[in-house]
Amino acid sequence: MNIKTVGVIGAGTMGQGIAEMLASKGLEVIIIECSRERLDYGKQMIEINLDKQIEKWALTQAEKKLIMNRIEPALSYDRLSDCELIIETITEDLDSKKAVFEQIDRISSPKAILASNTSTLSLTELASVTERPDRVIGLHFIYPVSKIDLVEIVRGLKTSEETFAATKYFVEEVIHKKGVMVFESPGFVTTRLICLFINEALHVLEEGVASAEDIDNAMRIGYSFQHGPFEMCDRFGLDSVLAALERMFREYGELKYRPSIVLKKMVRAGHLGAKSGVGFFKYDKDGDRIQ
Repeated sequence: MNIKTVGVIGAGTMGQGIAEMLASKGLEVIIIECSRERLDYGKQMIEINLDKQIEKWALTQAEKKLIMNRIEPALSYDRLSDCELIIETITEDLDSKKAVFEQIDRISSPKAILASNTSTLSLTELASVTERPDRVIGLHFIYPVSKIDLVEIVRGLKTSEETFAATKYFVEEVIHKKGVMVFESPGFVTTRLICLFINEALHVLEEGVASAEDIDNAMRIGYSFQHGPFEMCDRFGLDSVLAALERMFREYGELKYRPSIVLKKMVRAGHLGAKSGVGFFKYDKDGDRIQ
């Protein structure tokens, strides 16, 4: 299957990263949001990220222009009718995602692959609201999308072999990332393991064993993690980590998935990490750590 145009639904952090990465690989991207303000903000953040790459000599102005020209912002789902692949990246809410899949099922080509970037929700349940559950699959990209060369390709109960093969080819031969096949399970592989890692770090912090800074340094320097568990949590979004843990706790019923009370308190206080400017550490408006 020759994929040239990809729809991305949602211009949040993940949607921005996926759209930018796809456009940088030469694909035409149509990015959808529910309001002009959110759409403009998403495109502005993509531009800021490209400017940072120019500052580091990783990109030229001409390359930036090419990437931005390949990204078409739109408010109507009708623009997705010509897409060979559509990737949904909205918030982790089952009912909202099902509503999106009902809409894209109606307007997209019968041959289009409908993918979700969900990290915890059931692909089989999302597929159940469509007329073609065999064409529904999970594409779980990991933040930051442009730097992490791994994608979990998640098969729902009815995902066909043809859909999986086409998706794996796209991941490995078109966007040049390593695709790992995962059967549907709450949290899949990466979210399940990394959220437990973060949650255990939170328990260590609660017990007063070490500070957040020292726990991060121990894992970053001692075990070659790019970020320690707390900065990782800040960059994922504390609310996203909390939502993932709560869903896995409900699905598996095991105490190890019960979220730390510290995490709950911080989310209630609006300390969501890099996107709010403060989490376990402080960040500037571009998401760079300042303290």
